[in-house]
Amino acid sequence: FDWHRLTPLTWALLARQTPQPAGQKRTAAFLLCKLMTVSSGGGLEESSFVEPPKCAQKPEHRTGLIQCLLEKQRTPVLQENFVRSLRDMGFSDVHVNELLSIQPGTHPQQMLDIISELILLGLNPEPVCVALKKSPQLLKLPVMQMKKRSSYLRKLGLGEGKLKRVLYCCPEIFTMRQRDIEVIVGVLKEKCLFTVKQVTEILHRCPYVLREDPGELEYKFQYAYFRMGIKHVDIVKTDLLQYSMTKTKQRHVFLERLGRYQTPDKKGQTQVPNPLLKDILRVSEAEFLARTAVSSAEEFEVFKKLLAREEEEPEGCMADDESLDEEEEEDREEE
Repeated sequence: FDWHRLTPLTWALLARQTPQPAGQKRTAAFLLCKLMTVSSGGGLEESSFVEPPKCAQKPEHRTGLIQCLLEKQRTPVLQENFVRSLRDMGFSDVHVNELLSIQPGTHPQQMLDIISELILLGLNPEPVCVALKKSPQLLKLPVMQMKKRSSYLRKLGLGEGKLKRVLYCCPEIFTMRQRDIEVIVGVLKEKCLFTVKQVTEILHRCPYVLREDPGELEYKFQYAYFRMGIKHVDIVKTDLLQYSMTKTKQRHVFLERLGRYQTPDKKGQTQVPNPLLKDILRVSEAEFLARTAVSSAEEFEVFKKLLAREEEEPEGCMADDESLDEEEEEDREEE
């Protein structure tokens, strides 16, 4: 049989001459295309005669489709890994739901990194949830910044569970500028002369000092140390630095005017027994008046107004003194 002299036939002619079932028709068409290709000079094994089916996809299209499917599957997988990791850390299902509701748009891995740093600092799951609900901006912090701040807090001695109170009272300790924290620590160490251990204890017991103005914090210490005669150890133990200067001064001066408080001398002695600081600052005003000052609320209110007026007078007196000095100078010049 001479393959090269084979006359190309059309599918229609073949269909008319050779009636076959539908399946055999497709086979015949396949063979016919092969014969036509070979008759035109092509090789039987090298021929590419059939177009790809419409259902087949190009490689790059298949890659895009796979990536799309992976993106759809990735979120549930990340959520599942996130939940599993939190449970391994000791978080309950209630805690997990609370964390997921804080910042719905936050990437699970970002949340996991921030939470892991807090756990490494010694916090339990409950304080972590409270802190993040109170300050959700913590979840938006860069992980590297969180790691650096955690390392700095460890140097200050605020790891191993001591950070619980600090984070509850002052969660911005992670978002504050490093320099602002260092300034407060510098005032406590260099201006107030607290030891490193005492500074750690103050930050742990009185975390509100981190929000203090450095100058006001130094003045509060000087008033307690020089005016009230309280030593460093007692300032730390009584948490004196967490109370406002106004409250401390009002109650101290009131007791002093009543003769119930006296500044100790150089030997630490007084002529009257001073009440304990906890009975001055840690109690309510009613209890302070009834038990410590033994005075009435009306008398205390009058005193507070007089004290406020006294604190305003020095400025006026200084202005009057300056005007008198100017008048005297003018008189001397005239003379």
